[in-house]
Parts: sequence; structure tokens; C-alpha cells
Amino acid sequence: MGTDSTTLLQELALKEYEATALAHLLSAGRTTAPDIAAATGIPKARIYGVLESLANYGFIKVIPGRPKHYQPKSPTTILDRATENRRQEYEDYCAELESMREQFLAEFQPLYEQADEAVSSTAELFHVVDVGDPSETETRQLYRNASDSIYVITNSFAYFEDIEPGIEAALERGIDVSVLFLAPRHLPAEKAAVQKEIVDRIASDYPSIAYRFSDEVLPWRGTFIDPSLEYDSGKAIFLVEETDVPNHRRQAAITENGSFVAGMKRYFDLIWEYESLAEHPL
Repeated sequence: MGTDSTTLLQELALKEYEATALAHLLSAGRTTAPDIAAATGIPKARIYGVLESLANYGFIKVIPGRPKHYQPKSPTTILDRATENRRQEYEDYCAELESMREQFLAEFQPLYEQADEAVSSTAELFHVVDVGDPSETETRQLYRNASDSIYVITNSFAYFEDIEPGIEAALERGIDVSVLFLAPRHLPAEKAAVQKEIVDRIASDYPSIAYRFSDEVLPWRGTFIDPSLEYDSGKAIFLVEETDVPNHRRQAAITENGSFVAGMKRYFDLIWEYESLAEHPL
């Protein structure tokens, strides 16, 4: 039998000589160790150990005599025994792990808890995702998870249709939604036109959404939900304004830090109250 057969038999976790010997036996049938060594090139000093291993795996029969003969078991039996051997190895491994559980936990659990306490005190404030599909997926997740309120800071809300089902579902759950647009005088004509269409759509189809227009350019845009002045809730996704960087090369920051989200809400309220317009500035 050829190299491909030997390679296939090695998938049964056999070493090269073991696979070579078994491949020959499956082709030649019952034979002796010297004949197998001569036919396969396996050194005579190694052949008996190789055949003993195959017998221990249950893949061949050993027929006593002078000399001994070796006979392969059927391919079906070989596969069944290989499966059983691996199952037994796994069960033995599990038993070994279980026997060391107490010692293992006593050794490492205190170290883990000590390290975890140190890390939790300096847990990362943000993680980032690419702008585009990943950031829109995260934004839709915010709409699904909101339990009280949703706040949006946007230029034109051009992605409105992509997250509209989430908005509808949030409104149906009684979630308050507020949108702070950038005043159109700060936008290119094309984006201002898109903004106008979105605003008209919101006004006609979703009258419960509150919206205003920031009279000053905003340093960032994004969405945040469920802020709390107790700093114990909230999540946000946002990106800073980088007009010279195309969206496909940008990343959005995500945070679940309650203090940071509360700070975003304070900023939102200040702009909403003192630096925004209620009507669309045509």
C-alpha cells in the first residue's frame, strides 16, 4: 500500500512505523514480523515493538507459533477500536483532572482572585469597533437593550433607515428617544438635504421622538442609553469628529462605564438647553 494509505492510518494517532506496518498487513493479510520488516523497510530491531503496539491498540491479532504470525482486524473493527481507545483516553484524562481538582483550586484560585481584584480596579474604559457594519450592529444592540431612554447625537442621521426597526421597537416599549442634530448650516448641501428628509420622516412617522439642532459644531457623535446620575448604568457608542479621515478608516468607541455615560448626558442636556434650536433652520 502507498504513502496515502499510511497517512490516512496516521489519523488514528499511529506513529509512522505503526501506520506503515498496519497498511502492509491490511494489504498482505496474515504474515510474520521478518516478512513485514523486509517488505516495509522497518528496522528489524523495531518491528516487534511496533507490532506489539498495534496489538495493544486492538488493531491486529497475534497468533502464537514459531514464528509468531500477525493478522489485521477488519477496517470496521479498527475504526471502532480507535474510537474506543480515544474515548478511554479521554475518560482517563478527566479522571486524572478530577483527582487533582482540590489541589489545583487551592493553588490557583487565590492567585486568580487576587489578580482579578487588581484588574477590576483598572478595568478598561473603552473598547473599539470599526465604523460601518460593526458600529451599526452595536448601535442596533443599544436600541434593543435600552430600558428607559435613548439619546442620539448626529450630523444628518443618514443611517436612520438601517436602525429604524430598532427605533420602532424601542418606541413601542415606551422608551424615550431624543435626537440632537447638527444645524444644517454646518453641513454640505447634500448632507443637509438628507437631514431634511430624515427630520420630515421623524416628524410625520414618529412624533414622539424629540429632536433639536445644535447651533455649534459638536466634537463627537453617537448613541447612548439609560444614563443614571447615580453612575450605575448606561452604555454608549460614539466617535470623535475627524473630518479628514474617511469613515472606512475610523473606529467607534464603546463604553459601559456609568460615570462616563452620565457625563455624556450632562453634556447632551447643556447643548439641548442652551445651544440648540427647536425648529429646523431652513
